[in-house]
Amino acid sequence: MVLDIIYKGLDIIFGPFLALDPNPQNPILTIFVIATLVAFIITLANKLLVDQERLQKLRLEMQEFQQEVMEARKSSDVKALEELQEKQMEFMDKQREMMTMSFKPMIVTFLPIILVFYWMAQHPHISKATIILPQVAYYVLLVPVWHMFYKMPAGSPAYAIGWLGWYILCSFAMSQIFRKFMGLKGM
Repeated sequence: MVLDIIYKGLDIIFGPFLALDPNPQNPILTIFVIATLVAFIITLANKLLVDQERLQKLRLEMQEFQQEVMEARKSSDVKALEELQEKQMEFMDKQREMMTMSFKPMIVTFLPIILVFYWMAQHPHISKATIILPQVAYYVLLVPVWHMFYKMPAGSPAYAIGWLGWYILCSFAMSQIFRKFMGLKGM
């Protein structure tokens, strides 16, 4: 009942994209547009909810600390290792702060994204979409490894991926572009 209402609501939102798709029976463009919108929303949430400067500072401190630990282990400096072990509690707090920062956007975006995935998986045209990749891209993107976990239906064309694989490829690519454009540091 509730899922039907959500499905119909999402159909109203995304239906026009599907109607404008040059091939609505195999909506590659619609999946790309949805992946782009979701990637933008996630990136925007990261930009607005995470203090990027503080996160970068914490990352650098953690890297320096890990470097110090490695050097102390290599040189077998027992005194330095003891001092670093005392500092470790302070760095655990910093690591917890980093995790908390990265969870904020996930908490905000998780439910809407799950609902969009539900709509896509239930839509008769999107759920049956098949995208045929060029042979080189098929192997460079390690699609055969993906197919070990996610089987294509029998009789699918060679070098094909389904809607979820196409969504992941598009979402990853667009996320990287948006992250660069918005000046987000690597996660």
